[in-house]
Amino acid sequence: MSTTADAIASAEAHSAHNYHPLPVVVATAEGAWMTDVEGRRYLDMLAGYSALNFGHCNPRLLAAARKQLDRVTLTSRAFHHDRFADFCTELAALCGKDMVLPMNTGAEAVETGVKTARKWGYEVKGVPDGHAKIVVAADNFHGRTTTIVSFSTDHEARDHFGPYTPGFEIVPYGDLTALAHAVTPNTVAVLLEPIQGEAGVLVPPAGYLRGVRELTRERNVLFMADEIQSGLGRTGRTFACEHEDVVPDVYLLGKALGGGVVPVSAVVADRDVLGVFKPGEHGSTFGGNPLACAVGLEVVAMLRTGEFQQRAAELGDHLHRELNLLVGGGAVTAVRGRGLWAGVDIDPAHGTGREVSQRLMERGVLVKDTHGATIRIAPPLVIGKEDLDWGLDQLRAVLAT
Repeated sequence: MSTTADAIASAEAHSAHNYHPLPVVVATAEGAWMTDVEGRRYLDMLAGYSALNFGHCNPRLLAAARKQLDRVTLTSRAFHHDRFADFCTELAALCGKDMVLPMNTGAEAVETGVKTARKWGYEVKGVPDGHAKIVVAADNFHGRTTTIVSFSTDHEARDHFGPYTPGFEIVPYGDLTALAHAVTPNTVAVLLEPIQGEAGVLVPPAGYLRGVRELTRERNVLFMADEIQSGLGRTGRTFACEHEDVVPDVYLLGKALGGGVVPVSAVVADRDVLGVFKPGEHGSTFGGNPLACAVGLEVVAMLRTGEFQQRAAELGDHLHRELNLLVGGGAVTAVRGRGLWAGVDIDPAHGTGREVSQRLMERGVLVKDTHGATIRIAPPLVIGKEDLDWGLDQLRAVLAT
């Protein structure tokens, strides 16, 4: 057996089968490129579902991490440390908010957002205890904890993990009328992805986010934007909500906030929202640890230059122009997305999304399928135009066969 086959066989024998990865075993990576255990190079067109917006082994982020590794990596929140205040201050400023509650994973940020909204609802809005409702969108993906899958409409993520957590109302994504009907006096929040990534990079109708913002403001309901995949430069703006000049009450952040180096997530909001927490009511041993804060600070500094947002906007325009040329030719039925993020629907006659992804892998390009017929394209924002064009050439070649 090959080195690749050996590694995969060992993983299959000794790990839970909760993923179905492509049969490639990565050993090293830099920028937009990865190299497997046998020396084959691959163009990364997935970027860890946006966790690697700044590329693999970004020198600035590695330098920040190495410097902090020699100082202190963990104190727990039992004590202060000298990176915490700066991280919270700078991230709050980037978001235009007052306060930050740091966590680790994206799912933890969403769970914390749910707790925040409920506590705000009871203590500020005056909803009767135990009656808070949060409105969410169908086809959402916010993580995989028990509470989060309770309001998922994806049967693979949800089935056989009950009993489920109550308190959620599901409405069609992009439907303002349905959303308005779902909001009641006991509604404490509307939780949405500005662009639904796992669902196939679904962009809502123009004006939808503005409508959500107006509705939630009128009804005294928090608008919580899950920008874990869509935020921090991916769509050509710092946040996807900015495309409609919308500022939500609460940002839920993760993935790229850790620069692909460490897991970092956060809930960011003003004092009248996050100020509901008191000592002992919520926490995390690793949340806001010194290493995470050092890397997160560097991520914020990189975003402040606007360089990565501009790259995503300019290269994203190019990406979508090229992809849209494929629509109507028989192999591609639709293209959606914004910035360096696209969902490409494949005509079943040319194979499933998984089959197209495997054929691309054989040509040195790594993407990932979702919902059967769709492949997602989301390269690191540091990708060069020549590399992006080479990757698109491989897609054209695969679809021509």
